[in-house]
Amino acid sequence: MDVLIVGSLAYDSIVSPLGAVENTLGGSATYAGLSCAFHRNRLGLESVGLVGVVGSDFRKQDRAIFENAQLDTQGIETVEGETFRWVGSYEGSMAQAITHETHLNVFEHFEPKVPDNGREPTVTFCANLHPAIQLSVLDQSKPVRFSILDSMNLWIDIAHDTLLEAMKRVDIVVINDGEASMLAGQENVIAAAKAVQKMASIPTLIVKRGEHGVIALHGNETIAMPSYPCPEVMDPTGCGDTFAGALAACLASGRGEMTVEELRNALTHATVTASFTLEDFGTTILEKISQEAYQQRYNSFCDISGISVESS
Repeated sequence: MDVLIVGSLAYDSIVSPLGAVENTLGGSATYAGLSCAFHRNRLGLESVGLVGVVGSDFRKQDRAIFENAQLDTQGIETVEGETFRWVGSYEGSMAQAITHETHLNVFEHFEPKVPDNGREPTVTFCANLHPAIQLSVLDQSKPVRFSILDSMNLWIDIAHDTLLEAMKRVDIVVINDGEASMLAGQENVIAAAKAVQKMASIPTLIVKRGEHGVIALHGNETIAMPSYPCPEVMDPTGCGDTFAGALAACLASGRGEMTVEELRNALTHATVTASFTLEDFGTTILEKISQEAYQQRYNSFCDISGISVESS
């Protein structure tokens, strides 16, 4: 397996200034998986596997979305009960989701079981989960190349020490600027990022900044990259997971030590991919991006950002 993704599979109900949707397919593993699957085809990777849990109410048409993307779903467990549900909205600049309801349902007792298919993944991505669950995944999966971890402010509040323990176990940590500031107790994003990298001895720290782009610390090197200029944002849900899925796919296609150039290239593809997710509710865009449309946007982003166009 090239990439193993462990996270939530959910149904989201979302309201934004441009519309609303109820019970649309969502969840961190869903967005990351579909993003990774798109790049798997582009990069010629073999397989992307999902590990998660759904309820008996999980719709056949949503299983078909995974099948059409040729995702390996043997790690998805179906149990009696309802699938995880999230209700949220966005206002103004839509930089931050407002959570109205969270119903964990079958996800409340999720204990991931990584399938044993005889070959360790090249990259393991632990999406936004309780850090104790992430540690369980890391115990079960020994990726050949990289382990990647995402998190959120809730775990910083209620599981701080366990989160730091999990961060120390991985090669790459992906968080947003608010989370970096919470962890470090500093407002300046660069100072906060450097403090977080030091406190958990993180080889590569990636800090997402929404419309302000991304900053990455790789050893002693720093990469700063803008976001793709989207004139109309319909639904930011899942953009961070889309970003991480593309990142994982790009890094799974490489070998050996990661260079700054490889990381910059992966961040470019991750940024461009996430910009598609913004343009419609749920996973609608991710399910149907064409290689031609993607390449056009990628070339445009490289042009306006002054980045050399790479083949992968």
